[in-house]
Amino acid sequence: MSNSVEENKPDLKVDETPISPLERRNSLEKHLQYRPDAQDLKNRGILYDSNAAPSLQAKQYELERQQQSDSLRKHLEKRPEREELVERNILPDSSAAPALQASQKALDKQMRKDSLDQKIQHRPKPDDLVKEGILEAEEIPK
Repeated sequence: MSNSVEENKPDLKVDETPISPLERRNSLEKHLQYRPDAQDLKNRGILYDSNAAPSLQAKQYELERQQQSDSLRKHLEKRPEREELVERNILPDSSAAPALQASQKALDKQMRKDSLDQKIQHRPKPDDLVKEGILEAEEIPK
């Protein structure tokens, strides 16, 4: 039984025969045909888009990142506080969770509408305003 198992094993030896120079050149040419161009590599962030010497490109990239970081930090320091944004009506004056703020805003609007409807229903008649001297008889809308 051990003979049949050994017969079914694949040959795992490495082929060490030398490649001819012609085969090597053809293989290299084939791989170079599928090589991405420099602009594609720059777009994908593999190559730096720079005129600096290759030995300086990494430092140039690091310096650019540091400048961006400094600029962002400066703008964040100038950022107005939340209270100022609320005063300027940029942010809502609400302590509710962001997911509930739309519902809260709709509820506030409905409550204002109900309050105005109620005040309109209880407002005095024009005749009462004339009797109290607030309106002149000619000012009564018809």
